[in-house]
Amino acid sequence: MEDKLVTLAIHTFEKAQILKTILETEGIEVYIHNVNQIQPVVSAGVRVRIKESDLPHALRIIEDHQWLNEESEKKTVQKSTAKKVLIPIDFSDYSIKACEVGINYAYKVGGEIMILHAYFSPFFPSAIPMGDTLAYQINEEESVQNVLKQVKKDMQNICQLIDKKMENGELPRIKYNYVLREGLPEEEIVSYCKEYRPSLVVMGTRGKGQKEIDLIGSVTGEVIEVNKGPVLAIPEYIPYNDLSVIKNVAFATSFDQRDLIAFDKFMEIMKGFDINIHIFNISTSRNEWNEIRLTGVVEYFKKQYSNASISYTVLDDGELLLSVEKFVRDKHIELIALSTHRRGVFARMFSPSIARRMLFHTDVMLLAIHA
Repeated sequence: MEDKLVTLAIHTFEKAQILKTILETEGIEVYIHNVNQIQPVVSAGVRVRIKESDLPHALRIIEDHQWLNEESEKKTVQKSTAKKVLIPIDFSDYSIKACEVGINYAYKVGGEIMILHAYFSPFFPSAIPMGDTLAYQINEEESVQNVLKQVKKDMQNICQLIDKKMENGELPRIKYNYVLREGLPEEEIVSYCKEYRPSLVVMGTRGKGQKEIDLIGSVTGEVIEVNKGPVLAIPEYIPYNDLSVIKNVAFATSFDQRDLIAFDKFMEIMKGFDINIHIFNISTSRNEWNEIRLTGVVEYFKKQYSNASISYTVLDDGELLLSVEKFVRDKHIELIALSTHRRGVFARMFSPSIARRMLFHTDVMLLAIHA
């Protein structure tokens, strides 16, 4: 029986070539599909395919090699005292909501704003006669230019809308800039974060019912999994656009050492906001040990932040996400913060993180903090 091919990853042409080289040095046959043969450097959405029997070996190689790390990550970067807020958008209604929340937050903390849109041109040549090559190249170049022209127009429309909201007082006046990047959105967002070093990434998401349809392909979910900085996910239909109006914020703990680091980052992000902090356990087993451990965690946080309003709740027995939903309703929670960490490709593929599951299962804001 012939060993069928499976798609291991979808990348830009450059990154697909890097991955192909790495895998072939380990003895794995690699096939690249959907490449623009005339202008390969502008290809995006390139499929890296391998034999199905090689999949476990390939996933282990990717995890061990960490090939997505950029060279720029190794360079020493001078720290800036100004807080930077990055807002990736796709010109949707929920992107506008993210812009509003991000701008209000940046104004509150005295930060700066960068709006990012990542796009790619999915034009792939099929088998064509040699005599048509020149004509095809001209048509394709025109198509790529049309895509870029439309992207610039959409970005100008967003900027005009933001400017109008600032003029009529709906948003505070604050300087902002924007950048356009060609490539797959999740890859370009994470890559740009390594260059820009934002203190917070603010991204919009669909409503709960719509998000669940797109669980695997969500750009926001992928950025939460991979990015090393805090990511604030803003649901489309929340009734406010300013974090200053929220009062009840929950912080999830799994009693891991990383939670202590994440809580410090959380307090830095929410510094100056008047909030009540509810600590809860990510566990479905209600027993005295959860109660004892939560008490200890809360006492530690109270000593570190004596002026903060901190309480705790032990989740009810049952399925985790249903217990979280009940907790959110009972305590009127408007934002959930939790720690996350970069996991291997294999783990992300077959076992979505709690942060990602919560993202698709709730309509409150989610603050994922890498620790």
